[in-house]
Amino acid sequence: MRIGVISDTHGSVPNIMQAVSLLEQQNVSVVLHCGDIVSAGTIPLFAEWPTHFVFGNCDIDLADLRLAIAEAGQTCHGRFGTLELDGRHIALIHSDDARRFQETIDSGLYDLVCYGHTHHYEHHRVGKTLVLNPGAVYRANPHSFAVVDLSTMQVTQVPFFAHD
Repeated sequence: MRIGVISDTHGSVPNIMQAVSLLEQQNVSVVLHCGDIVSAGTIPLFAEWPTHFVFGNCDIDLADLRLAIAEAGQTCHGRFGTLELDGRHIALIHSDDARRFQETIDSGLYDLVCYGHTHHYEHHRVGKTLVLNPGAVYRANPHSFAVVDLSTMQVTQVPFFAHD
């Protein structure tokens, strides 16, 4: 199973549409959004896939976002999410809560910890845990998201250029 991991969309419809177009080419089954959604109006842009959302520090109107996610038939995890896909235990967090983020990584409970907030793509391992920031769809150079093949745990960064 291949999953798309995206973060920090900040309500930027043109950038999200470009990312969604690229996601369509990646043969992903599920999308994980690592926070800073900002605008409820952008949630329907992810309708092609089951999408899991967590909130970030810029997500202010949580009731509006929760409602939009529910109306789209997607999954809202609040500030922290866990799920199992293809036998892999995954945590989803924005990482602005540095203590909770570090505790999640150090727990050893997850095969994959996906996070956002920094607007910088990176991935590394801590023990068995793959820690991944897909970069950002807004205010990044380049903009990017990531694709993870859960069978091999291989990560691919998908960079793109857009105008913020």
